[in-house]
Amino acid sequence: MLYTSTRDKSVKVTSAQAIAQGISKDGGLFVPETIPAISKDFVDSLVGLDYISRAKKVLSLYLTDYTEDEIDMCVGGAYAKGKFSSDKVSPIKTIAKGENILELWRGPTCAFKDMALQLLPYLLTTAAKKTVADKTIVILVATSGDTGKAALEGFKDVPGTKIMVFYPNDGVSPMQKLQMTTQAGENVAVCAINGNFDDAQNGVKKIFTDKDVAAKLDSKGMMFSSANSINWGRLVPQIVYYISAYCDLIENGTIKNGDEVNVVVPTGNFGNILAAYYAKKMGVPFAKLICASNANNVLTDFLKTGTYDRNRKFFTTTSPSMDILISSNLERLLYHLSGENDETIREWMGLLSSEGKYTVNEEVKSLILDLFDAGCCDDKETAETIAATYKNGYLLDTHTAVAVKVYEDYVKATGDDKETVIASTANPYKFSAAVLGAVAEVPADADEFQQVELLKEATGEPCPEQLATLKGKSPRFTDCCNKEDMVNKVYEMLGI
Repeated sequence: MLYTSTRDKSVKVTSAQAIAQGISKDGGLFVPETIPAISKDFVDSLVGLDYISRAKKVLSLYLTDYTEDEIDMCVGGAYAKGKFSSDKVSPIKTIAKGENILELWRGPTCAFKDMALQLLPYLLTTAAKKTVADKTIVILVATSGDTGKAALEGFKDVPGTKIMVFYPNDGVSPMQKLQMTTQAGENVAVCAINGNFDDAQNGVKKIFTDKDVAAKLDSKGMMFSSANSINWGRLVPQIVYYISAYCDLIENGTIKNGDEVNVVVPTGNFGNILAAYYAKKMGVPFAKLICASNANNVLTDFLKTGTYDRNRKFFTTTSPSMDILISSNLERLLYHLSGENDETIREWMGLLSSEGKYTVNEEVKSLILDLFDAGCCDDKETAETIAATYKNGYLLDTHTAVAVKVYEDYVKATGDDKETVIASTANPYKFSAAVLGAVAEVPADADEFQQVELLKEATGEPCPEQLATLKGKSPRFTDCCNKEDMVNKVYEMLGI
């Protein structure tokens, strides 16, 4: 299988080249030339297998230039026993009729990003050996909170790599910030920026496509790659957990093979729900893909109207990982729905860059309305959903609460109450202040770890050890820069 660029379909690269490079030189994102089809029998063959076995079978459909032994090594290393707090890796919990919570946060950093970022270092180092064996890979990351820590943890002290993360100084939770700034590892660096996630993401993309920066790194035996979901190696592992979730629903008797299931995903950058789209296109009988947004509802508006407009007020919310106004992975969806029309994608992305908005044509809009539904909720509704769901016996984080609220609104509006997978993206303790405020009183002077203790007392839910042990740790990384200075900060962190 070969991969092409959303902005130039004459590009043809292997999966190893796509993963090592991260982003196409023209600024486009790599996509598979064809989406592999799976049959009902293939799904049957996965039922009863463990997560590692399922992942090997699915990934081998996309990573055709990786040998069977290489895929075994990558997957076995990523999801080895003890790395995730559940033997199922991503277990499903049914919390109400039709509501099946897919817990994607059982990994070492307590966020769904671990599902991909425990695997990506293996995929990337294997790809580098195949394509650029003499280079040090410099992983450059923009994060709205969870990707940064998951990437740092995945790549720490991995030979032949360096990783540096930029995050919005006031746009992540205190727990997320502490996770990143206390990161161990000799090859890691972290820097805040004065701005929001979009500023960080735009800065990273600009650095990736700057020929002068690339030449300077090349002269030092280095090259950039990405751990953001613009990298296909980040996205393809996410396809696995949606297919696995469908198999789990068959295995536990909730559905029969062939039954349709809806999927609800809280998302800002569109990568997580895009993975569900790929699973659907492969043949998994997902019905409606429901996109859940917080007050930064640019995706909700787009999926309902066909106009993407980032010229709007930016909100800092209690679900900060979704505080995004430029959803990078949407470009991949539009490439597929436009009939792989790279000229059209260049036009729309050019308008997004120059004017901050674009409108898709009626044909693409019709396809979007057929595939997707969307909704949003504010912080007050998020807190109310956490409280109501906790009374029924399940504690949600703020992002998953957005998804549950949007799901409930969808059912009320449509009457479509078929079995639904709701992607749960983080452990509640990553956002302890907001979660505690939803279920109990929060003393005004309580610090982050006092809030953790109060949440534990109020709910009886244990705090994951990797979060609890952050108490008392001093940050290693305290730098902050303006978005205009990101290139110089990269040079400084690399020592060049």
